[in-house]
Amino acid sequence: MQWCSGGVDQPRFARVFAAVLTLALLPGAVAAQAGLVIEDGQAQIVPAYADSSTWIRHELWVETEFDSDGDGRPDRVHAAVTRPAQTEGEGLRVPVIYETSPYYSGVAGIDFAHFWDLRQEVGEEPRPRDPFPATIQHIPSQPRISNSHVATWVPRGFAVVHSQSPGTGQSQGCPTVGGANESLAPKAVIDWLNGRARGFTSVGGDEEVEAYWATGRVGMTGTSYNGTLPLAAATTGVEGLEAIIPIAPNTSYYHYYRSNGLVRSPGGYPGEDVDVLFDFIFSGFPEVRDYCLTNVRDEMTARLDRATGDYNDFWAGRDYLNHVDGVRAATLMSHAFNDWNVMPEHSHRISMALRERGVPLQIFYHQGGHGGPPPLELMNRWFTRYVVGVENEVEDDPAAWIVREGDDPREPTPYPGYPHPEAEAVTLQPGGDGHWTGTLTLDESGAGRGTGAAPAADAGTGTIVDNFSFTGDQLAAAEWSNHRLLYATPELREDVHLSGVATVRVRVSADAPAANLSVWLVSLPWTSSDEINDNLITKGWADPANAGAEDIASPRTGTALPPGEFTELEFALQPDDQVIPAGARIGLMIFSSDKYFTLHPDPGTTLAVDLGETSITLPVVGGSAALRRALGVPASE
Repeated sequence: MQWCSGGVDQPRFARVFAAVLTLALLPGAVAAQAGLVIEDGQAQIVPAYADSSTWIRHELWVETEFDSDGDGRPDRVHAAVTRPAQTEGEGLRVPVIYETSPYYSGVAGIDFAHFWDLRQEVGEEPRPRDPFPATIQHIPSQPRISNSHVATWVPRGFAVVHSQSPGTGQSQGCPTVGGANESLAPKAVIDWLNGRARGFTSVGGDEEVEAYWATGRVGMTGTSYNGTLPLAAATTGVEGLEAIIPIAPNTSYYHYYRSNGLVRSPGGYPGEDVDVLFDFIFSGFPEVRDYCLTNVRDEMTARLDRATGDYNDFWAGRDYLNHVDGVRAATLMSHAFNDWNVMPEHSHRISMALRERGVPLQIFYHQGGHGGPPPLELMNRWFTRYVVGVENEVEDDPAAWIVREGDDPREPTPYPGYPHPEAEAVTLQPGGDGHWTGTLTLDESGAGRGTGAAPAADAGTGTIVDNFSFTGDQLAAAEWSNHRLLYATPELREDVHLSGVATVRVRVSADAPAANLSVWLVSLPWTSSDEINDNLITKGWADPANAGAEDIASPRTGTALPPGEFTELEFALQPDDQVIPAGARIGLMIFSSDKYFTLHPDPGTTLAVDLGETSITLPVVGGSAALRRALGVPASE
């Protein structure tokens, strides 16, 4: 489940910039007649707007351009508005901060009996799932959808709008979990704010309501599922959506439920898949439930493919990278490097694509888990620049803000970009007995990188006996285990800064036609510390059956593994930015089933890893020279 629901005074990264009232508005931006107060490039609280007892609140239903519940009429989505009193009678027109969600009317709760059974052989059909019953009681009336963002933005001269996703709460339609209607619903709300769509005072009535108080300029934000939907709306290219701040967004449902062709659960929700999430959020009108189950959820179950785990047209339609060309909204992307629910690749893949397309982009990444917004100052500067239209020079601010290990999330460190511009690929190769802890050394020969160079003569082969009952933590901490292979560098003599995406290349065979393959990059010795950066650096998973895929991240077809025959695959681990401290050892752990993420096949499948053709490539700030210094290895000639 993408389940998750700031503020700072003047942290060190503030740019000194002062303006009062409307100052330097961009062409096309509409100034609030009663005036905004702008200081340090940010919208400030205006006492006249701060009295919540005077705020105007009202609900409406916006007509969309789709009919997802099959009743022959365009679906209407439920929205609620909170705005300053001055927008009524005083002619004040205001910009809008907008959040939309499928969660506002409740969820089904967590009952793993209705999730998919992990006890499944890799590559085989799963046992049928027992779907959730209709456990979410429909709420017929909910005039105040949410209070999120209201206390922050209304006193600063914005209106705040909330809406409920199709098929949830008082919005018509069916939930589609990444389907087209989830993009078109917020588009319709933005169109209404710009006078291009009709709003009504009731779900079925014909009394219209207009957004005469809105400037038409909108910024969207939210966390997790609520952070996905700003991106979904932005892919439509809707006019008026000027900026988005997605926090821990799911940018591809395939990448949320699969990794490189492997069926893989999001962290904390073993056995979840897209149809489970449908059940979790379907709080909409009971009279359309049967239609939605038959035409949406049953189709999901038929097409999600938990046997091969391969990418298909169903998943392609739920991958926002395929629609990123439509995005024009300036994007402040926020994510955590230790988010094992919606993993950091989700933000990274979209950020790289937006950067290539010249969309205004800034990144805030931190070291925590799921969720966590940028400091309010960063958000305020972003919305003030692009939604209000004040030239506060935010585009000249650092391109990336990263919270360093142990630092206050309100005090990120600025960087010229992410990955760090000075990060270079450095390849290391395992050797020795990985049932104990083998060696991980700089790859001097080029072996393991596909160059054709001969592998080290003594590299050998390591074997893994699969057993899902052992956790990755247990395997990394074990002095000896035949359920994993572990290789580590010598102790670092100085800190090593990794920034970007590590890739692993593995030549592997199995005595079964399919198997899980899991890789962790770890910091040793593994300890019982609760500090989030002390042990795990990053990790990844893949299906060896997809070794020959043109794009292993989204493989369309796979091939059963001939027993005992080696196959080569290369795949990315999750993006990271971490400083590995002096005294630690960087470790590569290769194993099969990952208890909390992969399927749980019967124990006993044996994998063999050709160490001479296996390597890991790390994004080291300072490149090979920096890692050599840290390892005490003389500079290469």
